[in-house]
Amino acid sequence: MITVHVRLFATLLRFFPDLQLGETMQVNLPDGATVGQLIDRLNIPVEEIKIVFVNNIFRDMGYSLKNGDMVSIFPPVGGG
Repeated sequence: MITVHVRLFATLLRFFPDLQLGETMQVNLPDGATVGQLIDRLNIPVEEIKIVFVNNIFRDMGYSLKNGDMVSIFPPVGGG
């Protein structure tokens, strides 16, 4: 079992209304879990996610997480 620290940004916070911007939540996952499995556990639709950083490095959905990793998840950004 591993524990990762997750930080959500912008519109993704709506999936966890009790989480404030900048706060982290701890998520327990089985050993060898991937970023994609974390996203599944969080019940966030994958199309809502644009970029995932693990320990400040861009990672794809197949990246294997390690105990203590900091995962930052960002939605697509719009503007004009």
